Amino acid sequence: MKTLKGPGIFLAQYASDESPFDTLPSIARWASSLGFVGVQIPSNDTRLFDLEQAAQSKTYCDDIAGTLAEHGLVVTELSTHLQGQLVASHPAYDRLFDGFAPPALRGNARERQAWAVQQLKLAAKASSHLGLTAHATFSGALAWHLFYPWPQRPAGLVEEAFAELGRRWKPILDAFDEVGVDVCYELHPGEDLHDGATFERFLDAVDHHPRANILFDPSHMVLQQMDYLQFIDNYHERIRAFHVKDAEFRPNGRSGVYGGYQGWIDRPGRFRSLGDGQIDFGAIFSKLAQYDYPGWAVLEWECCIKDSQQGAMEGAPFIRKHIIKVTERAFDDFASSGSDRAFNRTILGLE
Repeated sequence: MKTLKGPGIFLAQYASDESPFDTLPSIARWASSLGFVGVQIPSNDTRLFDLEQAAQSKTYCDDIAGTLAEHGLVVTELSTHLQGQLVASHPAYDRLFDGFAPPALRGNARERQAWAVQQLKLAAKASSHLGLTAHATFSGALAWHLFYPWPQRPAGLVEEAFAELGRRWKPILDAFDEVGVDVCYELHPGEDLHDGATFERFLDAVDHHPRANILFDPSHMVLQQMDYLQFIDNYHERIRAFHVKDAEFRPNGRSGVYGGYQGWIDRPGRFRSLGDGQIDFGAIFSKLAQYDYPGWAVLEWECCIKDSQQGAMEGAPFIRKHIIKVTERAFDDFASSGSDRAFNRTILGLE
């Protein structure tokens, strides 16, 4: 068994134009002061990271690693969540997602998608330069608007959507395979990969590519009312990244899983700061240790009630408390009577 690495923190929700969140050295100093030992870096935020330079220059990546090491930190993974969203986007969402791309590409879906693919390939090289083994992203979506089967879907429609999704991602997965890095899709509503069934469809579409893996975030499963512990049992071989994020689901007589178009504060399903929701993290950390999860436990703060900095301050000790230092020996070794083949055969009445 393996001991999980952590605590780490995803910087996307914290980066801003205000100090100490406006540069990598200052945000690293802040994260370290709270007890984090790793940071997951959003590769689209140029205040913290230059993805193109990182893909081109090992020296730049060494400098990034050195800056973090000064504060006792390492990079856990790079993230291309926003770029991954644009690898596949239905036209209905074009205007909403345009802001994820550079201004010059907005309004041009074809060029925007090509840019997104190139961003992922740059992230593969940058991850390799940083010595990483996992990468966090979204799958994008061609069929999300069809998630509820009304009106009736034409035969073969969903299958064609996933075939196209596979065609778009296969070259990207191959690029990550060339550098030995896993692509970890955060299974998330709004993405075509949002649960186990859709992940299985995608695996079929990419011929069960060895680099097609999962970023496990139980909060999205609570909001879908899935069994997140059984999910680990089912897919642990493909789980290669982990967002530690809490959530709660409290249905009522007015709305349920779909949320009634309400804001987060009024939805029955809400993201919460660690320890404020309903997720059984003790059981999650136990299962991940049991199944030799090889990666990091990374805080992703999202809460509609608690301040983000309080969530970060509470997050590092919460994760550290839940990380299990796995045992190196069986608990009942003290009662061992030793064994050899002859002794075992005697016990079985064969000698």
